[in-house]
Amino acid sequence: MTAAGIARLAGVGRAAVSNWRRRHADFPQPVGGTETSPAFALGEVEQWLRDQGKLAEVPLRERVWQQLVGHPAGAAAALRQAGAVLLLVRDRPAAWRQLRAADDAELTGALPAALDSVLTARLGARHPVQGLTPQALAPSAALVRATADLAAADGAPQAYAFLLGRHLDANPRHYTLTPPGPAALMAELASLASPLRTVLDPACGTGGLLTAARERAAEETGEQGGEQKGTAALTLHGQEADPDLAALTALRLALLAPDARVRVRAGDTLRADAFPAAAADAVLLHPPFNERNWGHDELAYDPRWEYGFPARTESELAWVQHALARLRAGGTAVLLMPPAAASRRSGRRIRADLLRRGALRAVIALPAGAAPPNGVPLHLWVLRKPGGGAPASPRLLVVDTAGLATTPATTGRDKIDWPAVRAVAVDAWRGFDRDDALTQEPGVRRSLAAIDLLDDDVDLAPARHLPPPAAAGGPAELARVREELATTLARTTALADTATQAGPADGTRRSGDGAAGEPGPARWPLTTVGELARSGALVMRAGGAGTAPPGGAPAVLTDHDVLGGDAPSGTLPEAASAGAEEPVLVRAGDVVVPVLGGGAVARVIDDATAGAALGRNLTLLRPAPAAVDPWFLAGFLRGTANTRQASSYASTATRLDVRRLQLPRLPLADQARYGRRFRDLAAFEESLRHAARLGGQLVQALHDGLTDGSVAPE
Repeated sequence: MTAAGIARLAGVGRAAVSNWRRRHADFPQPVGGTETSPAFALGEVEQWLRDQGKLAEVPLRERVWQQLVGHPAGAAAALRQAGAVLLLVRDRPAAWRQLRAADDAELTGALPAALDSVLTARLGARHPVQGLTPQALAPSAALVRATADLAAADGAPQAYAFLLGRHLDANPRHYTLTPPGPAALMAELASLASPLRTVLDPACGTGGLLTAARERAAEETGEQGGEQKGTAALTLHGQEADPDLAALTALRLALLAPDARVRVRAGDTLRADAFPAAAADAVLLHPPFNERNWGHDELAYDPRWEYGFPARTESELAWVQHALARLRAGGTAVLLMPPAAASRRSGRRIRADLLRRGALRAVIALPAGAAPPNGVPLHLWVLRKPGGGAPASPRLLVVDTAGLATTPATTGRDKIDWPAVRAVAVDAWRGFDRDDALTQEPGVRRSLAAIDLLDDDVDLAPARHLPPPAAAGGPAELARVREELATTLARTTALADTATQAGPADGTRRSGDGAAGEPGPARWPLTTVGELARSGALVMRAGGAGTAPPGGAPAVLTDHDVLGGDAPSGTLPEAASAGAEEPVLVRAGDVVVPVLGGGAVARVIDDATAGAALGRNLTLLRPAPAAVDPWFLAGFLRGTANTRQASSYASTATRLDVRRLQLPRLPLADQARYGRRFRDLAAFEESLRHAARLGGQLVQALHDGLTDGSVAPE
């Protein structure tokens, strides 16, 4: 196990593990890894932690995970073995109980035959979960038994979901995941015309789209069949070029959908299609983008290119035609596409033929951040294979949901209101599929005649074909914003009179500071935040730790929120284990201070923000009401000289040592006097922010109104 694994095991940060290695001569020595990333023996680390009183018992989930990542064949091979065992435990419990009673050598010797039998029954004879030989399983007896114990505790599907999820999180650069939001939307769009019975994903990756299809099919069956809920009529076909990933995805689907028929194969879909005779009800696909080596030279005469031979730079259009070729007549395909595929000149002839023959039915623009690459607003293409009694449609639906993203969270990605995106996209597609004459909504949706798109470019980007909405809601909305700005500016002026009146400070003048009688800096007895914390006058907590609890996660107050005076905008990660650390929740009256950036900022938590989780790079100060006034504390922490003397400079970042921040020792009544003034300043500052936001909104809305003609120059 690595230092990160030790930190997770003990519930501490990685810095604590580094300190243990330096300070304790008896800390276990590395048994592998590299000098910068050493690996340690799990048993030795467990024993040392227990001897030091830092570990009562290793959670079962953590034990299985550490055995998996430390397996001599590697984490992917060990996860393949664990998933196969979980399938055996779930599907054939009697056979497993008989095997479990044997010793380790007998268990690993008899296990391959049992695993092959259950895998063949669930995944077919050519399943991708290979390599489960007695030799491969020989070092896995402890892992096999611990995995079965985890299934007994959590359930086999939940146990595998945890292990696979941890593996994917540990290797983020190796896998491109389709997030649940777009996956669920794609499955719903595919199911609106007819129920999902046979679904194909020819580039299935980790199985996110097939999982969404299974969930959608279960919803349909529940709605249509009353109490007869299930997915017995569902067949899931998937193909993945990476053999390890194909095996892991097959196990995921087999465990998740026990009543569905699962067929996942390994191989390059475009060069060696595993399902050449498929006639699927739906194809869901998140193809690899911008591939050059997709088979252009070998596949020039492939019968799938019914709409034209794709250029070397148009790999996405090769996947589009593959999807159409594997649909039954009248079947629906939904593909997640890069926006360039809608407008590149090299693909215009294929796009034109897709339009003429009614195969391409809709292009839906998603908000940026919907799926990797997160900085690009991807498109959904909805296609229908001509035939099956349905006349070809000479029209195309274009939808733009890009305006439904909210403010960026701490990850830098846009938070997306997926219920709103789903409502716009599904409502538009349902209405268009029922009747081509869809009611136009400026800036959101429109039904276009295919002939109007067949120009030299055949550009299908929705934003280029949608009439713009009225600027900021039209003149009435502009008038409302102007009135609110005027009110805010008047309030700001009134607050300035209260907040910025200056008078001499209390306290004794320093000798030599100006002429007698002139106001000068006061000489107070000072204390530090660190001293107050040691005396119990306040509590200090660092932010950033913790995971989402099972019952729902609070929003996270980020350092960007504190600096900008905004509402909490971050999210907590999913809990990885039963012993995951709980987040720090802020209360009304707490003072929150950012520790990076070198600015002088301190925010007093109000009732609206109370209950949020404390984000990274923030320190919480919780003053005792009988000792420290929170507004007095926050105000003095913002002094420029105070933050300068408490700042350190490491690398290119400025870091604030909150413990070194100073404030005067004053009676609580005097603190309250200062606190009231600091509170007035905070209200003045917030009013200025609000006025700036309204002013920017008004200026942009006037620009938009003048340029689109909804506002006259007069």
